[in-house]
Amino acid sequence: MSEENKNFEDGTYQNGPKYSNEVLKDGKTIAIIAHMTIIGWIIAFVMNNNAKNAYASFYIRQSLGIMLGIIIFSFVPVIGWLVNVGFFILWIISLIGSLSGELKHIPLLGNQFQEWFHSF
Repeated sequence: MSEENKNFEDGTYQNGPKYSNEVLKDGKTIAIIAHMTIIGWIIAFVMNNNAKNAYASFYIRQSLGIMLGIIIFSFVPVIGWLVNVGFFILWIISLIGSLSGELKHIPLLGNQFQEWFHSF
């Protein structure tokens, strides 16, 4: 695991500049796949288990939290549908963040998702 990958996991990435092409190239594709339905998330999870990439892990955790929120609130009529519109907006923000090459927490829940799903 490279030094930059270790910094991602330690949390010191927040103070750093852009990341090397090696870390981004490996993790960016996996991060984008993680946003494409639950099947895409499973594929990204398996791909990331072979060679852990902290950039990919960050977005795997975010997309897992968003997808679980959508699934949970889909069973609540009316209010759940409105909340799911909010989760869809968070999904778009997270997808744009994964495309940009920077670690961007989604508003409101991003830090919690990173803590709750840290084992991924």
